[in-house]
Amino acid sequence: WESAGRLLCVRLDSLGDVLMTQPAIRALKGAVAGRRITLLTSRAGAEAARLVPEIDDVIVYEAPWMKATPPRPSPAHDFAMIDRLRAGGFDGAVLFTVSTQDPLPAAMLTYLAGIPLRAGHCAHNPYQLLTDYLPERDSGPDQRHEVRRQLDLVAALGSPSNNDRMAIAVPPAARAAVRTILAEHGIGPGEPFAVIHPGASAPSRRYEPGRFRVVAEALEAAGVRCVVTGDPGERERAQAVAGGSAVNLAGLLELPALAAAIEAASVLVTNNTGPAHLAAATGTPVAVTYARTNP
Repeated sequence: WESAGRLLCVRLDSLGDVLMTQPAIRALKGAVAGRRITLLTSRAGAEAARLVPEIDDVIVYEAPWMKATPPRPSPAHDFAMIDRLRAGGFDGAVLFTVSTQDPLPAAMLTYLAGIPLRAGHCAHNPYQLLTDYLPERDSGPDQRHEVRRQLDLVAALGSPSNNDRMAIAVPPAARAAVRTILAEHGIGPGEPFAVIHPGASAPSRRYEPGRFRVVAEALEAAGVRCVVTGDPGERERAQAVAGGSAVNLAGLLELPALAAAIEAASVLVTNNTGPAHLAAATGTPVAVTYARTNP
């Protein structure tokens, strides 16, 4: 691993998962001079990768073993990905997963692509599919934080780091665009404002819009303007939170601009979803509602 100059990092999940892997990727990047990092990820993960300066290249792959991937009529796409990875000339592949995910499909993919070093967490002996693995130990009540889990993996590969802070690079153009949008709604530079993000991919994670509206009213009564964000399909939900006084920007901010808005905010109030990790990565205070579906 100490001479592996071209690494493939595999993280096939969503925005927040890629952000929580960033400290481990940063450790890998800094451990070997001139090392290049390519991220194999989902479409949503690729959006997040645009904000991670340690990632040099991104390959989008909708893996058939991931929940969000629609069915395909044949495995031709997967055979093509094996060929593409083989042509990449990677020295090693680091497979980042959560404890409920089996790393072996990705291990087989990278094994068939001829990548000589392959590492990940695994609940049982992967034999030849992984050249290096850490036994799975996050299935019980004493789970590590996701960031620490991935840092422990790369430390075992010779890339230790005590820096567990997530960090992203918000594009200057996104910052300028957000300043303009805020000014158009009467929020000037330095004026305190809160971002409220009421959406989430899983219905169980969505705090009720009416309750978010109570939060918005309390903040505005205290002199803090509120900006409500969300995807284009969440415009109606966001409007229910915004009411007649808060600013509804749902569907109007692409990810870099959303990151810039959260970075500039005094606080983010949100569900357990991607923007919470953007707040952590920009150093913005964040209050998060967590569903009880995940202990």
